[in-house]
Amino acid sequence: MCRNIKPLFNFEPPVTDDEVHAASLQFVRKVSGFNAPSQANTEAFDAAVDEIAEVTRRLMAELTTAAPPKDREAEAEKARARAAKRFPSPVS
Repeated sequence: MCRNIKPLFNFEPPVTDDEVHAASLQFVRKVSGFNAPSQANTEAFDAAVDEIAEVTRRLMAELTTAAPPKDREAEAEKARARAAKRFPSPVS
């Protein structure tokens, strides 16, 4: 899975349209191999992003869980801590 696609389900506050679009864009970039499509492929690329975003929104609306929602900021802090451990800053 692409590292830039983040889990979107069961967060407080809920996922935004911008987050869904960003994940959809990353997915289409990954499977197509294009970071930015050529002019000839732009229409198909953009349509795929829109369709995947719609499916993702529908999935998020239909999923259920008994687990309490995760705090978005707390999860972001955990990710920063993992990144700092994995990629330590050079000592000056």
